[in-house]
Amino acid sequence: MPTDSPSPATYEHLLDVQDLFVEFRMREGVAKAINGVSFHLDEHETLAILGESGSGKSVTAQAVMGIIDSPPGYVTGGKIYFRGQDLQSMPEKERRQVRGAQIAMIFQDALSALNPVFQVGWQIAEMFRVHKGMNKTDAQAQAVRLMERVHIPAAAQRANQYPHQFSGGMRQRIMIAMAISLDPAVLIADEPTTALDVTVQAQIMDLLAELQHESGMGLILITHDLGVVANQADRCAVMYAGRLVETAASVPLYANPRHPYTQGLLESLPRLDSKLGETLPAIGGLPPNLLAMPAGCPFNPRCKFATDQCRQGDPPALTDLGGDRAAACWRVDDTEVEAAADRVSRVTRTGGEPA
Repeated sequence: MPTDSPSPATYEHLLDVQDLFVEFRMREGVAKAINGVSFHLDEHETLAILGESGSGKSVTAQAVMGIIDSPPGYVTGGKIYFRGQDLQSMPEKERRQVRGAQIAMIFQDALSALNPVFQVGWQIAEMFRVHKGMNKTDAQAQAVRLMERVHIPAAAQRANQYPHQFSGGMRQRIMIAMAISLDPAVLIADEPTTALDVTVQAQIMDLLAELQHESGMGLILITHDLGVVANQADRCAVMYAGRLVETAASVPLYANPRHPYTQGLLESLPRLDSKLGETLPAIGGLPPNLLAMPAGCPFNPRCKFATDQCRQGDPPALTDLGGDRAAACWRVDDTEVEAAADRVSRVTRTGGEPA
């Protein structure tokens, strides 16, 4: 991995995360939350980071934003480049100028993220007052414009209301308005559709796609729901226990998942051809305790293909499979694993998901 910051004039990717490590130091021990994660994002591109709760998706986003609470959290290794600039070595005052203005984030729980005692218009307008030095009148006008941009009806009147007076979907739109207020180059959406019904989920995803089309920003979608991003992501990165276990363009990943964990996630998706009362397949067991990780591959206690090789030594590294995809599995070329991937592919196609 390169160690010197490339010239901002010659950067290859809009955002480039290289070999990232994050740990949390607690009384019970040290939890290694992120272990050597690398990915990149380009302009106009959508990258989906997928995985169960606790896989490290949100911690990765917080590390990119530079908002991990320390203590107990520490970035212990790796580089994060934005337009060729090394964010890790950047003074906090300068990084604060990047955060929000150039790299913005939509947080998971809109009700908790919004301040309950301030009107939503005031909270959006604060971005313009702080970063642009606007007066209150102009900042409020910009807030109303943004609320209209994210399709909140009667925006001028609703700008004077408080977060609890909005539905979950409308609160999420307000969070999006705040995140895009300064036209960031990178937008990170952390579980943007959690706790929303399927109709509102589709509206939020369509809104993000519309905003991306307008501005050309790079979009990172963090979710545990593969169905939500199926038709929106250009590339996918699957995480498990703080590691990347598979990366691929979205169509090949959904059509032919190569890691057993990805296969399990896709098999657990509800399908259109499911019979009434049919039990939905699930991955057995629970994600590992980060304070007591199993030897070998972290997924081996839950993997139906695990062998002795998978239960000892170090975890497998991402193996290049060609075609801009990779998987971290000792048995990625095993005929049994390939047969399971083919079965998942057939199920996915009959179930109506992309193939």
